[in-house]
Amino acid sequence: MRIIDLLKKEAIALHASLETKEVAIDKMTALHEAAGNLTDINVYKEAILAREAQGSTAVGEGIAVPHAKTDSVKVPGLAAVTVDKGIAWGAPDGKDSDLLFMIAAPMDGDLHLEILSRLMVMLMEPEFCTALRAAKTVDEFLAVIDAKEAEKYPEEAAEAKAAVVENDGYRILAVTACPTGIAHTYMAAEALEKAGAAMGLKLKVETNGSGGAKNVLTKAEIAAADGIIIAADKNVDMARFDGKMVVKTSVSNGIHKPEELIQKIVDGKAPVYHADASEKEASYDDEKESFGHQLYKHLMNGVSHMLPFVVGGGVLIALGFLIDTFAGNADVGGTFGFTHPVAAVVFWIGKAAFALMLPILSAYIAQSIADRPGLLPGMVGGVFASSGYTLATLASDGLAGDGNAVSGFLGALFAGFLAGLLVNALKKLFAWLPKSMDGIKPVFIYPLFGTLLMGLIMAMVNPFIGMLNMALSNGLASLGDSSKLLLCIVLAAMMAIDMGGPFNKAAYVFGTAAIADGNTWIMAAVMIGGMVPPIALALSTTFNKKKWTNEEIKSGPVNYLMGLCFITEGAIPYAAADPIRVIPSCMVGSAVAGALTALFNVACPAPHGGIFTFIVCSNPLLYVVALIGGAIAGALMLAILKKNRQA
Repeated sequence: MRIIDLLKKEAIALHASLETKEVAIDKMTALHEAAGNLTDINVYKEAILAREAQGSTAVGEGIAVPHAKTDSVKVPGLAAVTVDKGIAWGAPDGKDSDLLFMIAAPMDGDLHLEILSRLMVMLMEPEFCTALRAAKTVDEFLAVIDAKEAEKYPEEAAEAKAAVVENDGYRILAVTACPTGIAHTYMAAEALEKAGAAMGLKLKVETNGSGGAKNVLTKAEIAAADGIIIAADKNVDMARFDGKMVVKTSVSNGIHKPEELIQKIVDGKAPVYHADASEKEASYDDEKESFGHQLYKHLMNGVSHMLPFVVGGGVLIALGFLIDTFAGNADVGGTFGFTHPVAAVVFWIGKAAFALMLPILSAYIAQSIADRPGLLPGMVGGVFASSGYTLATLASDGLAGDGNAVSGFLGALFAGFLAGLLVNALKKLFAWLPKSMDGIKPVFIYPLFGTLLMGLIMAMVNPFIGMLNMALSNGLASLGDSSKLLLCIVLAAMMAIDMGGPFNKAAYVFGTAAIADGNTWIMAAVMIGGMVPPIALALSTTFNKKKWTNEEIKSGPVNYLMGLCFITEGAIPYAAADPIRVIPSCMVGSAVAGALTALFNVACPAPHGGIFTFIVCSNPLLYVVALIGGAIAGALMLAILKKNRQA
């Protein structure tokens, strides 16, 4: 590793006025922190002083090279200082030191010894040291070092120059994606970009968010890059990265471990990805994916594609209720929501979108497992689940399903996973066909046999899953007040446990499924449970500033808006910084809000939208009271549990 690569401009101070060794050490540790090399400046400084206590790091001839190897070093680096009047450093020749280099090295490896060795080889030449002391600007100082390194290590300099010519674009590329594409996607992108900048690397991130892919990577950029980081909890287009080094990990690691991921590319430790299906199982992940995470990823792929249908269709249905209410038709009974002509148009458009929810869910679960050939069998399975088709109805009434055999959400889940597994089995079953038939298999053989098998299997299992659904529905309908209260508390608290993770998504999916069964009071508890955490944190950062850092206080007000819009992920940075205190506080606040919705008999027919859908809820004013009560409870818990920040 070249000296010039370790010495950033921010870590150089020329002709400084430093009177003592202690002041000089403070100055150079501060330069390291300014260059982004440290995670904890105090720990690093203690390591430097401990090394000095073992013996002076002054080598004579006015040169001192203090150094430390510690976990507090985030990025290996150098700091350099020239001093007009030398400092007593305990040099063996008794001379004061006026040319200072401080080495920061991580614990893994012996990088500090390599740097120290190279520095000493160069510093043995008086002319080189004289040129460094005479440098008037940082650029001039770096140019002297670069020229000497090129002279001492010509082959290495030639390689570095060739690398710059070959790749003057982005060294590292990344793709971030989460199931809903709302918050985690962009948080991971920001974390990677900041880490890249701190490490002195050019990095570009493509975000696969809810509005589609943004900042899309080009063919030229991919070809020129050293490697690619995929931080995603849903499938992304991988074929374009064939032959490149790829680190594939969760979006959570993209947020919390950006430096580690980048370093794997820099060190050349990432495996090369091959797009061929037979090689796709090779280990290109940074960690072996657990079975549970695979299930979660497939499920979330279905949920993320289903979400626009749930939200768009659900809100339009709710608008139908709202229009009918304004038209004075709130008491018409069975036709409420589509009595007035305008209400009917909006309502049935929403119903049409909502009807696609289950087929889309099962289709994209299957697509996540088996790629595009799984789409048709998965969608057909979802249609069977939502329509209640059985062997008896298909044989006698055609597409007139059996209402008692509608397997609904559970059936769609079953169909999605089954369709994916069936298509993968078909791929293996027909692997013996000649390569000339590869083009016909995904468009004819897999859809034909996959769809036929899915239809037959779903027609047989629908009555049994339908019976289970009827039992669950009857159970919900017969819940007493105490059971209803407990369920609302549990579901609301689940929304605050991991704020967009598996628990949150499980509660949300349960709530959206309950809307289809008419149990809209469940969605009221689920939605308010997701709204409370960001608002509770915003209240705390506004009225209890001593608990938070300046950066957290500045970011606090935006959480009012995120909470009101039902974007729970706004609370994640605060929870990540102090999970032991923040998560329980948010759970308590959400649980209180959920309990109040049950006590106030609030029902919410819209599956998303936050405060903007309150008008279509029953008892909307009490819903607002429940939201305020839960947010205040969460903020009070934060006041009790969270420690004051250190000055």
